[in-house]
Amino acid sequence: MSKMNLKKSYWILFALVCTQLPSSVYSQQDEHPVWKAVKAQQATLGVEEGAKSFTLKNLNVAILNASQTLSSFRPNGGEKDFDYTPVELLNKRDRNKFFHIGDINISLRRQGDTPWTSYSSAADRKHVIPINSAKNHLASADISPTLNNIPLKVVRNWQEEQGDLILSFEISNPNDYPIEIGALGIPLPFNNNMDWKNLDQAHAQNVFFDPYIGQDAGYLQVNRLHGNGPSLLVLPYKNAGFEAYNPLNSDPTPRSITFEGFHEWMIHSKAYAETDWKGVEQWNTPTSTLLKPHESKTFALKFVLAPSIRQIESELLKNNRPVAVGLPGYVVPMDNPAKLFVKHNKAVKSVSVFPEGALSLTKKRSTAQHWTEYEVKGNRWGRVRLTINYEDGITQTIHYKVIKSEKEVVQDLGHFLTTKQWYENDKDRFGRSPSVISYDYEEQQPITQNKSAWFAGLSDEAGAASWLAALMKQVLQPDQQEIAKLKRFVNETLYGHIQHKEGDKKYGVVKSLFYYEPDSMPAGTYRSDINWKTWSAWPKKEADDIGRSYNYPHVAAAHWVMYRLARNYNNLVNEETWDKYLERAYQTSIAMIEKAPYYAQFGQMEGSIFLIILNDLRKEGLTARADKLEAAMRKRAEHWKTLNYPFGSEMPWDSTGQEEVFLWSRFFGFDEKAQVTLNAIIAYMPTVPHWGYNGSARRYWDFVYGGKLSRIERQLHHYGSALNAIPVLTAYRDHPDDFYLLRIGHAGMMGALANVTADGFGPGAFHSYPSTLANDGISGDYGTGFYGYAVNSGTYIVEHPEFGWLAFSGNLKTEKQQVKVALTTASKGRVFLAKENLWLTTDAGEIVELYYDQKDHSVTLIFNNEAKQNRTNILLNVNPESHYEVEGINKDPLNRYVIPLSTKTVKLKKLK
Repeated sequence: MSKMNLKKSYWILFALVCTQLPSSVYSQQDEHPVWKAVKAQQATLGVEEGAKSFTLKNLNVAILNASQTLSSFRPNGGEKDFDYTPVELLNKRDRNKFFHIGDINISLRRQGDTPWTSYSSAADRKHVIPINSAKNHLASADISPTLNNIPLKVVRNWQEEQGDLILSFEISNPNDYPIEIGALGIPLPFNNNMDWKNLDQAHAQNVFFDPYIGQDAGYLQVNRLHGNGPSLLVLPYKNAGFEAYNPLNSDPTPRSITFEGFHEWMIHSKAYAETDWKGVEQWNTPTSTLLKPHESKTFALKFVLAPSIRQIESELLKNNRPVAVGLPGYVVPMDNPAKLFVKHNKAVKSVSVFPEGALSLTKKRSTAQHWTEYEVKGNRWGRVRLTINYEDGITQTIHYKVIKSEKEVVQDLGHFLTTKQWYENDKDRFGRSPSVISYDYEEQQPITQNKSAWFAGLSDEAGAASWLAALMKQVLQPDQQEIAKLKRFVNETLYGHIQHKEGDKKYGVVKSLFYYEPDSMPAGTYRSDINWKTWSAWPKKEADDIGRSYNYPHVAAAHWVMYRLARNYNNLVNEETWDKYLERAYQTSIAMIEKAPYYAQFGQMEGSIFLIILNDLRKEGLTARADKLEAAMRKRAEHWKTLNYPFGSEMPWDSTGQEEVFLWSRFFGFDEKAQVTLNAIIAYMPTVPHWGYNGSARRYWDFVYGGKLSRIERQLHHYGSALNAIPVLTAYRDHPDDFYLLRIGHAGMMGALANVTADGFGPGAFHSYPSTLANDGISGDYGTGFYGYAVNSGTYIVEHPEFGWLAFSGNLKTEKQQVKVALTTASKGRVFLAKENLWLTTDAGEIVELYYDQKDHSVTLIFNNEAKQNRTNILLNVNPESHYEVEGINKDPLNRYVIPLSTKTVKLKKLK
């Protein structure tokens, strides 16, 4: 298809079943029940009364005469079809309860009262009372009438301040008693609604927005889907610290896989913390403000444009906002202290940590450009809030997650998967034993039955992800006991049940081993407490379908892991020779294209496995197979080359296929398409001082298809984080001067570990709703992201012009001309030295330390020669582009340096 229509894509997926889906999950339709109801409602926004337009330094806005809310919000000089607001829905969303920029939500109570009373300017809209504006005011109004008997006076001002747009609310208490404002929210409904648009239209017209919930230093960034052009920033201007970020689920605009929903900027949230969010630990301490009798207070936001996404931080500094840069990020392993650089035009007055003692903060130095450096050491597992108070009264919060060492997290994960999630049942009627099966952490039990068949069916992401994670763990840390179980799974359950191993369907992969077909099964097979009357309770015919391409990479990866273990280690995998496993990996790759051709036209999650398999076929001299696989993949890449934005999937818009689209475009020299893909990733993968959002690739519907708490919601570190980190870090190694790529790529990579519990359970994602702020309750599709960590994790060593020598996933120290780095990744098997473009990887063996001599450019590696389990040699790959070679060591036919395990140290010399 030359264009992927979002409507068409949706109906391909749900044509037979969508009538049984909850309305919140529907793709929007012209006759959606909400829009049907809207037609019968009176328009209250006053669109027909016209608007006034104003051209500012960088923005053009239109303010409705009747409501004085924004009806248009565009960058100057931008495309005529682009607007930051959902302008195409204005004539549908002009009824009560629909939020617009300029609205406000307030919860208050008379001091001493217990109940909170809520008011919203959108709930029952009335005309506001215009006020003669001051010189720099674009429009002003008393909006109390549309707040329906609120016991306060609320005046809204739109004003220009040095060319920028300011939205302010002056709230006055005309009463003789004090009033406590416990919730104060400013809705920011930017246009992320992709209903009925093809991918070209969506990338031209829509935006994604992500918060930094950092109090006075917080901001909202609004990025174009294509990642180009300016980034709109919403900043605190006066008394408007970013305390919480609340979904506007009362807005009737139907949420779906093409519309995530709107949010509001919460200045105060105590009322919600005591009601809807009760018992949930918030990102920031919920607060309120007290208005004394006849007292007034002004709250204001500022809208500015950063020239590009990469220039957001420099724009913040221009606007006198504090900026924090955590390196490598905000997920801090206990064995790997991080650095934090902060900059503001006023000095730091004090710092504090909550929970107390969870982090240790040590002030180090000031850089040439006046960044203050701190060392941040994680002491206690869990969420941590760092609060910085500046001399000018500004408060900044930075949100960390302290985890065990990367090595320990992965060890715990592997143990949990192969014990708690190990399923063995000789009486299983669906051929699922033995296996690593999905798990309900809240119930502390495996998921053997579910109304969504794939959850219990060992295929699809929510069914396959657990066994995939268990297998991928062996790439990083081979464990003989775990492998003994996993060999049984691969040989008894995967090959022959999940994947056909004979007949005309050979190498085809089914959608689910579990199915619901009570008439063909003995009485009592299915639980009676589950609602089976749903589209997702697949009958056997549907479960046996082999036409879903997304199921094939999981299986291909499993065979590849077995090949790698058989090829590089002694006596771990002896049941088949290594070449048979590589053959199955190859055949699975081809089968995806031949047996699941429709969805194979799109980029696949874990699609990078096909490039890995191709490279191994080439190394092994299996030229005919490599040629066939490469030709098949070229056809797909050439199709993507013809599309402006080749990011379709079984979902209308997705952050799944970019991984594979980028890698094959790069491989075949389609550089323009690779750059388009990278830019799109940058748009939805932010860098902010918050562990949950930093490097968190956007996804908002997979709690519906792979979660326990099912709803449309921004997911924090869903598998997209670590998968999208693959192209980002690949691009960084191509361009080691692009520090921004390293920051978001490493953050995404660490996202795969961020949500793992202290005892090793991997959840599908973290819930961002302030009513929850917790891991989802089931394993879901976690393992798909862990695949990204397994094939992509590494230590990165870089000399930054401002921040000096840094190690990402490593502990670095300098001694005269020598840079010493101890690797801290789970495998200690990959390290990139940016200054020399040196990329070192091991197929077996651990690099404990790397020493770099800045004078003669030599590199010394220190190996762990005590980890002798099932290995006789260290197998080291050195990228030829670096022009380094290992002194005194020979290569094998696969072009790897074969280093005897007894060897402790080797030296690499640069040839030119």
